[in-house]
Amino acid sequence: AAADLDDAFLKKGILLIVDGTDPELVRGIMDTELGSIDARHKKRIGFWEALGAMGPAWGMIGTLIGLVDMLYHMDDPSTLGPAMAVALITTLYGSLLANWICTPVSNKLKADNAVEMQQKEVMIEGLLSIQAGENPRVIEEKLKSFLPPKDRTSADGEEEAGGEA
Repeated sequence: AAADLDDAFLKKGILLIVDGTDPELVRGIMDTELGSIDARHKKRIGFWEALGAMGPAWGMIGTLIGLVDMLYHMDDPSTLGPAMAVALITTLYGSLLANWICTPVSNKLKADNAVEMQQKEVMIEGLLSIQAGENPRVIEEKLKSFLPPKDRTSADGEEEAGGEA
């Protein structure tokens, strides 16, 4: 049945358990895999954060170039407007790059990474609990502890009473 799974992480965990691997070794392997996935994600997130941080600076460099060009041609008033336009538009482009593209992409990748890391932590706990032969009700309660109270439901589909997130 593991061969039919699309999630390589879950598949790896199931195969380790089926092969009779020691629970501590399973946890170690899965935690290492989790760390590697997180590191790869953070590398991509870092790219977008760095690009977003550089956007305004590159915009200011364009502004300075436009202002230098404007000052260089002060003797011809007809060139002042276009040079000033270049100076101002590059600031706009830098700000748009940072605030409308890079920062939202970075934030979305961070949020997606957090969700994926939590899902994989739940998988690890679930797999190890199954391997340990724990009671299904205990496993359910253990895994629900990863969720905020408002998102928890009981096995019969009713929301559980509890505190706030």
